[in-house]
Amino acid sequence: MQIRSLAASLLGLTLVMPANELRAAEAPNQLKDRERTTGTKLLFDGQSTQGWRSFRKQSFPAKGWAVEDGWLHCLAKGGGDIISDGQYDLFELEWEWKIAPGGNSGVKYFVPETRNSAIGHEYQMIDDLANADGKTAGGKHVTASFYDVLKPAVTPPTKPPGEINHSRVLAQGNHVEHWLNGIKVLEYECGSSEVKTAVAESKFKNTPGFGERVKGHILLQDHESEVWFRNVKIRDLSSR
Repeated sequence: MQIRSLAASLLGLTLVMPANELRAAEAPNQLKDRERTTGTKLLFDGQSTQGWRSFRKQSFPAKGWAVEDGWLHCLAKGGGDIISDGQYDLFELEWEWKIAPGGNSGVKYFVPETRNSAIGHEYQMIDDLANADGKTAGGKHVTASFYDVLKPAVTPPTKPPGEINHSRVLAQGNHVEHWLNGIKVLEYECGSSEVKTAVAESKFKNTPGFGERVKGHILLQDHESEVWFRNVKIRDLSSR
């Protein structure tokens, strides 16, 4: 009787365990069976920097990044941003990350190499409490914002520095969604009047075509802050 009660209690704990905790308990940097069947691919294998390189270069930075314990670690030592080998305009992207206290970083998408610098739509990742930049621009610099363009529609459920966050970006047609820890916090339409107005008020106002959906690389930012990435996965939706 006691054994049966213990088993029931353990099952109950599993059922109520948050999705993020269940995800963290799984082996990192691995594809699930259902992900394989839907065409999802790993962008980081947990062991090497294969598939990544510096912007407008064919090589990976010689310094500033390291693979450690299944994480791709930005050391904040001048390595610079890195971009994916592949380019995407319709996709489902997800990743796990944690950031150092006071840190500031981001993941960019729609990053073409036809521009002089690595500009794209940025999913902001920041220590919202300790980094002053997160308190500027009326909410357009907080975690999960479309950086400097659109603020989240709801308060992002951001975990504090040192803890693992799970992020997701869906780009389907001109529709884009930002998710954080299982909650959709922002959505917008590329090229819409709302986005055009917001871009005109942002630091990207002089970047031709910014705010439109373009085919480009995924970028992991080196913003002179320590940040860790893992479980970086993408599903190309261009053929669907």
